Amino acid sequence: MTGGVLALGIGAVTASGCVWYVPALVDLRAGADRPVSRRLAAAGCVTGWTTSAVTTLLLVLGVPVPPVLAVVAAGAVAVVVLRIRAIVRRRAEEREDAACWAALDWAAPGRHGPSPALVAGTIGGGLGLALVTALLLLWGRDHGVGTVLAVTAPAAVAGGALLAAFAGTARPAAGPREAAVRRPGTRGAEVKALKQRS
Repeated sequence: MTGGVLALGIGAVTASGCVWYVPALVDLRAGADRPVSRRLAAAGCVTGWTTSAVTTLLLVLGVPVPPVLAVVAAGAVAVVVLRIRAIVRRRAEEREDAACWAALDWAAPGRHGPSPALVAGTIGGGLGLALVTALLLLWGRDHGVGTVLAVTAPAAVAGGALLAAFAGTARPAAGPREAAVRRPGTRGAEVKALKQRS
């Protein structure tokens, strides 16, 4: 596979990734209106897709392979570091939220949306399928892989990603008031607090 074809493929994937990096840019632009953990995760997302775009540009310009790989490695390391920092910060924020709910005598609401493990598994599985597809397209033709597989494999990867995204968003999330559960024996404290306010 020539560098031009590879650049075209990476560029197409980068363009289709706007469903991830555009919301991430919005989070970064919102600044202090978003939690720190969310901004760190958004920075990691934007860094990853920026690395993909820069890689495409380097391939189009015909830059040798070692510098391109260096850019990819640097971008991957930056994404991993930002993601780890976002996870650590998110856990600290969850502890702070739990302390606030405890002060109000309410149990903390459950986590909304898909779990981080599900998201990581979906992304990892998609990247693994994409890698297998790339290997089949690069070296498969020399070993009897036909055009049908070369066309259906990327379609299967895209379809799997869409199904995973749909499964993660199909269940509506409950609001904080619906998810919060009052601890037993706190009704009197609530009534007393309401009387003091009035």
